[in-house]
Amino acid sequence: MLSLASYRTLGRTGLKVSPLGFGVMTFGWGADKATSRQMFDQYLAAGGNFFDTADAYGNGESENMLGEFVQESKSRDRAVIATKFTFNAEKGNPNAGGNGRKNILRALEGSLRRLRTDFVDLYYLHAWDCITPVEEVMSTLNDLVRAGKVRHIGLSDVPAWYAARAQTIAELCHWEKVAALQLEYSLVSRHLEREHLGLALETGISLVPWSPLAGGFLTGKYRRENGQLVGAGRVAETKDSGNPVLEKFAKRETNWVVLRHLEESAKSVGCNQAELALAWVLSRSAVTSVLIGATRPGQLDANVKALSLQVPAEVLRKLDDASKLESSELDHFFEPALQAMINGGVPVKRGLA
Repeated sequence: MLSLASYRTLGRTGLKVSPLGFGVMTFGWGADKATSRQMFDQYLAAGGNFFDTADAYGNGESENMLGEFVQESKSRDRAVIATKFTFNAEKGNPNAGGNGRKNILRALEGSLRRLRTDFVDLYYLHAWDCITPVEEVMSTLNDLVRAGKVRHIGLSDVPAWYAARAQTIAELCHWEKVAALQLEYSLVSRHLEREHLGLALETGISLVPWSPLAGGFLTGKYRRENGQLVGAGRVAETKDSGNPVLEKFAKRETNWVVLRHLEESAKSVGCNQAELALAWVLSRSAVTSVLIGATRPGQLDANVKALSLQVPAEVLRKLDDASKLESSELDHFFEPALQAMINGGVPVKRGLA
C-alpha cells in the first residue's frame, strides 16, 4: 500500500520524492493564505515532500507563500521544491520571458528571493518558446547546477523531439541531464504516450504528470444537459474562454464515453471517480510522481486517498482499453506481424527491457 512517504527517486538521480506531488498553484489563487498554510502543513505531516510551483503562478504569490511556509516550518532540508521559468514578467519586454539565458538567470533570482532559499531542488523550463536554441537552454541550466543554485533540471510542455535533443546534448557534453518531464496526462489526455513515454523510458527521465483529473472533468461533478455543460466551479464559469484545457469538457465526445466507463469502474471498486483516475495515472510506466492540486483541505485529503486504493488489474485494463489512443500509421510498423518480417519470424526480446 502506497503513502506519501513511499518515496521514489526522480529520473536517474538520488533525489527522493513523494508519489503525489503537491502543485501549489492555488496558493493565493483559489485558496487564501490561511487555507494554503493548512494544506501545506497537512501534506507535510502526512509524509509529503514534493512541492511544485512556478514564477508565473499568481504573479509570484504562490512562490511567496510556499517560501514563507517552508521557512516558518523549518522544513527546507525536507522539502523538495520545484519551480519553473518561461512566462513573461514584464509586458513589452521580450527578454523578461522565454527560455534565453538572460531570462533564465533573471527568473531564477526572482524565484530564489520569493522562495527564501539559496537553491531550488528542481528547476523546470515551463514551456517551449519556439525560439531559443536548446544548446543555450541546457548550457545555462548546467551552469546553474554547477553554481549550486539548482540541484536538478526538468522540462515541461515541450515536444518529444526537443526533450530528446536536450538529453542527447547533455549526455554528449557531460552536462546535467534532464531528470523530469512534466506533461498533461490523464484518462482523457494520453498524447504523451505517442512519443514522450518511449523517450522517458529510453533516457531515464521521470514523468511527472499534471492535471491527472483533467481539470476536474474526471471527478464526475460536471455533467451535460441537452448538450450543454452544467456544474459548479470555475470551469463551468469559464468554459467559453478559449482555454484549450477546457476543450475536453465541450468538444470531445469520446471523453464523455471515458467518463461513463470511469464511473462504472469506480462503483465496482467501491471508490470515487477521482481516486480511481489518480490511481490509473500512478500505475502508468515511467510515472514517478503525479501532481495534485487543491483549494481546500478536504480536497487534498481525498486525492491522497488514491495512494491506498487497491485496484484490480482487470479494472485498470478496462480503463486503459476505453481511453486508448487511436493507432497512427507509424504504429503498424511496431506490431507483431511487421516485427516478425524484420526478425525473420523469430521471436526476439530486448535484453535490457
